[in-house]
Amino acid sequence: MSWELRPAAGRAVTRTDWLHSAHSFAFGSHYEPDNLSFGPLLAFNVDELQPGPGYPRHRHASVEILTWVLAGTLEHLDAGGARLVRPGMLQFLSAGSGIEHTERSASATEPVRVVQLWLAAAEPGGEPRYRAADIPLPAGDLVLAAAGARPAPIPLRWPGAELHAARLPAGATAQLPVARFVHLFLLSGSARAERVGEVDPPAPVRLGPEDALRITGELPVRLVAERESELLVLAMTESPSSESDAGSSAG
Repeated sequence: MSWELRPAAGRAVTRTDWLHSAHSFAFGSHYEPDNLSFGPLLAFNVDELQPGPGYPRHRHASVEILTWVLAGTLEHLDAGGARLVRPGMLQFLSAGSGIEHTERSASATEPVRVVQLWLAAAEPGGEPRYRAADIPLPAGDLVLAAAGARPAPIPLRWPGAELHAARLPAGATAQLPVARFVHLFLLSGSARAERVGEVDPPAPVRLGPEDALRITGELPVRLVAERESELLVLAMTESPSSESDAGSSAG
């Protein structure tokens, strides 16, 4: 059982005239042989796309992509048509045997900012799937946004994965899911993570905006919001077992 703080400042960054992308794992041209994945989580990027064409048409296969919109409006275009995804919504794209799409800011004047998670496919192939859902976040405990083995707004194909989101007022606490792999990402605010149920627990870990905490081995952890905080928590029970396109640089 262990935990590891991954500070926001330690991420690799891709910068172009239209994109700023911070990578929590090896991604695209940023190769880190000791940081390729965490369980089935292959990529965790915070992207800001300036108005304009955005990501050109590109292909994905055998990967599940979850996109959480932070600000602006994302336009997603594939063979099923154009969809608009706004803050408070979670987008799900299961690439299956292969799908092509483009993504850009839907505004001609404002950027769009998103968090994007890539999960390895539980099994290769299958029909591509797309879904987007509103995820209301009342102040308080974790909200189940996506899951593979129980009802959730977004049904994942990976049976052992669940994505939770939360908005915690200052002073509020939340018990994190207990799983083989847990990836906590603080979107905003500040919080401290405390290990519970141990005779002599280590000192709490403090997190600021866009810091991440990787927890392994079914370790019980409690999160305490020191300021109003928003967060995403991905709990996973298995490791990747199939090929995917995680090395791609496109969203």
